[in-house]
Amino acid sequence: MDRNIIVAGGGAAGMCAAIYAARNGAKVTIIEKNKELGKKLSMTGNGRCNISNLNMSERMYNSASEKRMKQWLSVYGVLDVISFFKSLGIVVKSEDGYLYPLSGQAGSVVAAFENEIKRLGIEVLFGLQLKGIEPFSKGEQKKYRVLTNSDEYVADRVIIATGSLSGPKTTMSTGDGYFICKKLGMHIKDTYPALVGFKADPEEIMPEAGVRCQAEISFLLGTEVVAKEYGELQLTKDGISGIPVMQASSRVVKFLAEKKPIVASINFFPDYDEEDYIALEKEMLRLRDDRTLSDFLTGYFNSNVTDMIIRKMKMGRTMKMKNISESMVLSILDNYRNYRMKLDSDYGYQQSQVTTGGVSLGDVRDDMTFVLHDGIFVVGELLDVDGRCGGYNLQWAWTSGSIAGTVASL
Repeated sequence: MDRNIIVAGGGAAGMCAAIYAARNGAKVTIIEKNKELGKKLSMTGNGRCNISNLNMSERMYNSASEKRMKQWLSVYGVLDVISFFKSLGIVVKSEDGYLYPLSGQAGSVVAAFENEIKRLGIEVLFGLQLKGIEPFSKGEQKKYRVLTNSDEYVADRVIIATGSLSGPKTTMSTGDGYFICKKLGMHIKDTYPALVGFKADPEEIMPEAGVRCQAEISFLLGTEVVAKEYGELQLTKDGISGIPVMQASSRVVKFLAEKKPIVASINFFPDYDEEDYIALEKEMLRLRDDRTLSDFLTGYFNSNVTDMIIRKMKMGRTMKMKNISESMVLSILDNYRNYRMKLDSDYGYQQSQVTTGGVSLGDVRDDMTFVLHDGIFVVGELLDVDGRCGGYNLQWAWTSGSIAGTVASL
């Protein structure tokens, strides 16, 4: 008997699940509250769509999910993703292990999904918001009544792929699925924005113009280092972002939400070890002559960072170097390796790429079914799985969606 499957959510995981189910002969309907499929997918990777990464490992995901991710990735990993995309007609290329469509356009990925959905005869109903799922029995068969903002539908299987709280308003990422899953008896872990930047404390000295630079950044709770990352850092008038900040964010956001004092320590000379930097300082000390502090530091680093450090030290730019003590010069230079700023908050869900927390993994089996109802599946960002930047979160969408779609159709 062909299964009648409803997929709630037409994002990456939902479309993937629908395609796998339909390819196995199931009758599939997607309900989507947006007016188009793949709204968030079309924006990923700065519009280029980083679909996965050849450096795939369970260690690239949050600690709560690592053990389960090892199993899931063994079932459906990065090579399976490449094969799947080929079946959609999408040529994939690697850029240092980061996988993108050769077109360089996320829109072409969404279009390929739409074409396959149309080819398979999958019905798509737009403008429908999932309101609830009610299990019931029809004879000896288990069925599910799917409630929306306008109609009710009956299905043999339901795949919940409604996404998380993260994303701009245009994606309509409002986290509705958490409430629906909770009503069904699932446990929802506290959610926080992840892959997100941070606002600095209003009293902090920040650059007057934006800065992009390679740096190492550590996040401190007292003397404890809760996260450390390296990469292209971005500093603005009110905060910090960039790849290293986003990579660390899921380990930091909870402390800020709890109003705990988190301090960011920035090393603008990450490629210098202690011995090399001391040697550099000695070289700089030889320049303590009639030149001004501004002239002394002109070639040292980015001028906007230098100006930020001078202002933090409350020094005058026109002070003569010969009038500044050696210890003070060393103190100034130390800021380039340990510039500290107190953080105030994260930039919120609308500026985050994913959400950390969500449906507890203890509520789903390895085949993505809800432990209390075999016919209900949960996939994608709804679950307590979040990965690093670099295609890992989309890999999770394809992995969870493919498993659920395949199993639901059996």
